[in-house]
Amino acid sequence: MTGSIKYEFSATPWQHDAGWVFVSLPKGTSKEIREHLGWQEEGWGRMKASAQIEEHNWNTAIWFDSKAETYLLPLKAEVRKKLKLELDKELQITLWI
Repeated sequence: MTGSIKYEFSATPWQHDAGWVFVSLPKGTSKEIREHLGWQEEGWGRMKASAQIEEHNWNTAIWFDSKAETYLLPLKAEVRKKLKLELDKELQITLWI
């Protein structure tokens, strides 16, 4: 996994107008990540991460959404298809930063 700090949370996928599918990290988790690891952010609030849903792990990145004051984790089509993920169905997610 990319990082050594582990976060576990539940979130529900949602679709942006442009078709991208995301989960929003809990605001408390996002605040903690930004306070302690914000120095790792690259352009546009991007931060490298690794994620796991069920038994599927992948390297990815999270982006800080300043309007929502939370990080967003994109769920690529490949991941959604492999895990047969549905919008509006809560997921258990593990994230490493």
